[in-house]
Amino acid sequence: MKKISGILTISAFCLCFGCQKEGSKSTNVIAVKNLSSTAKTYATTATTSFAYGSDVSWVTQMEASNLKFYNSSGSAQDLFTILKGLGINAIRLRAWVNPSAGWCNTADVVAKAKRAVAAGMSVMIDFHYSDTWADPGDQTKPAAWASESTSNLYTSEYNYTISTLNSLKSAGVTPTWVQVGNETNDGMMWQDGRISVGSTNALQFTYMVNTGYNAVKSVFPNAKVIVHIANGYDNADFEYIFDILKADGAKYDVIGMSLYPTSSNWSTYNTECLANMNDMVSRYGKQVMICEAGMSEADASTCESFLSDLITKVKSVSGGNGLGVFYWEPEAYNNWQGYTMGAFDPTGKPTVAMNAFAH
Repeated sequence: MKKISGILTISAFCLCFGCQKEGSKSTNVIAVKNLSSTAKTYATTATTSFAYGSDVSWVTQMEASNLKFYNSSGSAQDLFTILKGLGINAIRLRAWVNPSAGWCNTADVVAKAKRAVAAGMSVMIDFHYSDTWADPGDQTKPAAWASESTSNLYTSEYNYTISTLNSLKSAGVTPTWVQVGNETNDGMMWQDGRISVGSTNALQFTYMVNTGYNAVKSVFPNAKVIVHIANGYDNADFEYIFDILKADGAKYDVIGMSLYPTSSNWSTYNTECLANMNDMVSRYGKQVMICEAGMSEADASTCESFLSDLITKVKSVSGGNGLGVFYWEPEAYNNWQGYTMGAFDPTGKPTVAMNAFAH
């Protein structure tokens, strides 16, 4: 997501959702292809390495603009090399269907994923199911799918997901995690999958999650499928969304969260986020992960404290079910695209915030 629109207050969120899911939920109102019966999933002790991660989806666009990246000594290096030296072992990449400028399309995603694998890093693919940013305030269907019926929308989602993942597979990339939707606090591919419209649309959102889940598992059976929600400190929002998904039979493996505190509230947010993570494990039997985190680049020292504490808290989640922490676009520097929450300074070198990922 683009952070300006992604950080919503709870009051705005509640106003958006109002009173809904009133009455009994509708069942089987849509004939959906490729959806198998829901299997109950229980959280288990994590067996894979903890993810010290970064989303670096902007890297190729920045490189095309002749921006360079420098290690802490001031020597120009490939970004993946710099991040690996800082302790990053996992890379997250957003996938857009048909973006106007081409960045984050399938070819671009594959190129970046190959670089991550070559650097010895795990890969997360973040499907937005849009041509552009998807977040709590924007979930626009891809233009090519805009006029499709809901049932055809599922088919397009399924085929696109499989096609993209097969492209990665052909390139030698096996994602460890795959998000089906990005910050889907009010569902995705509006209005068909917009939760706040009503119970039928909420059910259609669940079908979209299941469609993505089935597509992922058909190509990469061992990949963990993530449902990703913003505002990881807000337990009420998470219970609201995941109660709906549970009631409607959603299939997924991991609950993903975003967390963007300020220098003054980060400790409170981290404490509330840990409580929320433990509740998600207990209440829904799922593993949890911080898929996005960030703080103002101007507060780099405080950001280091925030990240170090957050990593410790995620590692402390009950049963070893905290899977990792990803910083969102740390390489963004010098007000790139108007974004000021990166973790590289104006000269293109990592700030002290990145020290939190050393391990």
